[in-house]
Amino acid sequence: MPNAEDKLKLAQHHLDRVLGAWDTPKDWDDLSLYGFYCLEAAIEAAAIKIGLRTSKKHWEKADVAVELHKTHGLPDVTKLLHDLNDARKSAAYGDIPAPDLNAEDVASEIEHYVNSVAELVEGVSR
Repeated sequence: MPNAEDKLKLAQHHLDRVLGAWDTPKDWDDLSLYGFYCLEAAIEAAAIKIGLRTSKKHWEKADVAVELHKTHGLPDVTKLLHDLNDARKSAAYGDIPAPDLNAEDVASEIEHYVNSVAELVEGVSR
């Protein structure tokens, strides 16, 4: 079973892909896919650190994100998580429309969340 630090490292690895995908040329496939995976890994890192149960199901991770926001002050990323899941599905399957997102805002919000989780997991301010 991965620990919080391992999940945070995975989130940071995915974040590198996110930060490389938002600028010119924008790569919505990578931004949506790795953004979604990045948030999920960061949510799991925070949950493991504070002892919350995690899940393999993305909709349950969204519930965990709500709990982390309410009880531990992490940013609320539930809407972004749902939007990225829809964007990922749109890119992968083409059967749903892509949400109207701003690439720079998406990357910035993901980076802020990962940094907030790092503060929680590592116990340091960034």
